[in-house]
Amino acid sequence: MRRRPGPEAFTTEEWRIIQSCRNPRQAQRFLTSMPYNRELESGTLRSFRGVIRRGEAHCLEAALTAATILEQHGYPPLLMSLESQDKLDHVVFVFQSRGLWGAVARSRDLGLHGRKPVFRSLRHLAWSYFDTYIDHTGRITGYGVANLYALGNYDWRFSLKNVWKVERYLCEIPHRKLISSDRRYERLLARYKEFKGRYPDRHFTGYTNRHQWML
Repeated sequence: MRRRPGPEAFTTEEWRIIQSCRNPRQAQRFLTSMPYNRELESGTLRSFRGVIRRGEAHCLEAALTAATILEQHGYPPLLMSLESQDKLDHVVFVFQSRGLWGAVARSRDLGLHGRKPVFRSLRHLAWSYFDTYIDHTGRITGYGVANLYALGNYDWRFSLKNVWKVERYLCEIPHRKLISSDRRYERLLARYKEFKGRYPDRHFTGYTNRHQWML
């Protein structure tokens, strides 16, 4: 479906959620309040409808949910794929406000949630995730942006089956490289390892760009 569906396509509960999330900040709060889908039983890629029925979402499921909700308020369904050296990629919904870019996202780590619309370009937005992405294996190496309308009539909003075609599409789109210095990466990695060695059950939050986060 290349055009946004009308209210009649949604259930009463789905439409209530859409009406309560009229902007990216409200959509982010809704997703932040939702349990993270840790895929304990098997891998999933649920549509918006599947997420609402199940009441949990991982990063790509949350991005699809944000896309469906905010599409109804005039935002195009744009997703950014962030590639990592360990192949554990991240996906966020991206939007513009007054010419600046922001994001809505869900992750096990707060540092990978949304961003306020303060970035002059998609590249600057992607860079804002670099420091917070570093753990024992993660390092962002590139980013790509996709419009879900390119999938034509593929049902990424309402399907009750896993929508794996979305994941394949994001893997296929061109990604622009983000070339970072090894010195910077190694410094941040050492800081992360030191913190986790002292506090293995806590999340590191001492990042300089916390004022840009949208939680």
